[in-house]
Amino acid sequence: MCAAIEWNSPLIKRYGHAARAGGSYPENTQFHRGIAALDLLRAMRSSRLAQRPLSLAVQLPMAGDLGVYLEHLAREIDMLGCHLGATQRVQQFHLAGSLPNAVELGRLMEHLQRRFNFQPYAGGDNSIDIDLPHGSWATMGLLREQGFNHANIGVPDINPANGKTQVDFQSPRQTRSLIEAARTLGYRSVNIDLGYGRAWQTTSSFARKVAAIIELQPSRVRIFDYAHPPRRYRVLQRLVASGYAAQADKWIMRRHAVEQLLAAGYGYIGLGQFALADDDLAVAQENGQLHYNCQGFSRHACDHLGLGLAANSQIGELHVQNIGDVQHYQQQLAIGQLALFRGLRCNLEEQLLRAASERLLCDFQLDFAALEVRFGVDLRAHFAGAWPRLEQMDRDGLIILTPHSLEVPAAGRLLVGAVCQALEHGHAAHREHGLQRSLR
Repeated sequence: MCAAIEWNSPLIKRYGHAARAGGSYPENTQFHRGIAALDLLRAMRSSRLAQRPLSLAVQLPMAGDLGVYLEHLAREIDMLGCHLGATQRVQQFHLAGSLPNAVELGRLMEHLQRRFNFQPYAGGDNSIDIDLPHGSWATMGLLREQGFNHANIGVPDINPANGKTQVDFQSPRQTRSLIEAARTLGYRSVNIDLGYGRAWQTTSSFARKVAAIIELQPSRVRIFDYAHPPRRYRVLQRLVASGYAAQADKWIMRRHAVEQLLAAGYGYIGLGQFALADDDLAVAQENGQLHYNCQGFSRHACDHLGLGLAANSQIGELHVQNIGDVQHYQQQLAIGQLALFRGLRCNLEEQLLRAASERLLCDFQLDFAALEVRFGVDLRAHFAGAWPRLEQMDRDGLIILTPHSLEVPAAGRLLVGAVCQALEHGHAAHREHGLQRSLR
């Protein structure tokens, strides 16, 4: 069973902003330009020597000449693929961005399979983003033949003043067709993304949309605020008219969605993600085997390699991000250079913060002793700067704090990002204090 949650209006009003600002560590905004290609190659060598399993993600552009882009992407695949071991199994793969045609997709997958170990693996998760206007039974069949077994479908709302249809989500017919295709073809899961908070949305129209999606019973549903969208929607944000609903209306939309999903039997995974009890993520969370990396929640603990435009990688303690401008990305690869833009090498203290954030996001609790044994630190001393804030959260009922553990109860789980942010502030204070001592 997924984590139990409840809507607590006083806590949401007090900690809602901090919850949006906090989350997994580190964020891309903490990356710097001091990371070079050699750092990534060394990290990949360590991964190869340790024979750690892999997660791959390929990012395709939403617009432009896809054929030219794929030529440059192939160069990046070749330049990086040779630095990983032939026996490092790809346990997770994700294809994001625009959907290639059948020929382009076949060539891309064939190239990836030549360079990486995509051996048949019953436990593997191969997922793809599908935009509703481009989805069909034929598309779902083609993707299944290429090995995809998870589909992520966005169900957008279109502003009638700027778009081409009604303001309301009138018919789930196409979404139903794709879900039926996925079930018939043996996909492990279908996730539906539901955004709320556009100016043209109303609380009643969004409630009807959530109800229509729930009736289709997708295995996963993710709700998100359009003001803070997941990465795949950020480009789309720039293509539609701006404007958001009032904060009070957004709270109502979110609360209705949470209550509707819980009433329909969905459990809360975290960060807006809901799932049915038999879904892989729900089972992994129930068994204490859920993980979180730069791609989101996963049941696999892997080194993650991102390929393509603005792609993120997480290899051991190293985080890197590719260039986000398509022309610059292609220019770098054309001259035989990797398209790295920035990154961060986590020291031991930062790895501790990353591990603590992951366990909070996945388990809603921290076992201090387990982290202290793993990292060889006194956790209370390390996060001394966070302790006053944590004690206030305990008094407010957001967390349950003891000398040996931290637990986020049902009333605080929608706000776990605020707890992560408190730990990050405590880590920053600890680092600043250490720096001051070293300067004396």
